[in-house]
Amino acid sequence: MIKVTRLNNTAFWLNPHMIELIDQKPDTTITLNSGKLLIVKESPEEIFDEIVVYRQKLWPFGNEK
Repeated sequence: MIKVTRLNNTAFWLNPHMIELIDQKPDTTITLNSGKLLIVKESPEEIFDEIVVYRQKLWPFGNEK
C-alpha cells in the first residue's frame, strides 16, 4: 500500500494494484480500475516513486526502475 494525501490534508493508504491511470490537470487525479476518481496532493512522479518502493519491498530481487 502507498500513502497519499487528499486536498483536505487527510492521508489514506491506497492499493497501487487498483490504479489504472494517474493524470495531472492541474491537481493529480488517480483513476482506479473501478472508475472511481481520487484527487491527491502528491505529483504523479511522487506516486510513481512510492509504487516502485512498494514493489521493491514485495519483490526485493527485481528491478522496478
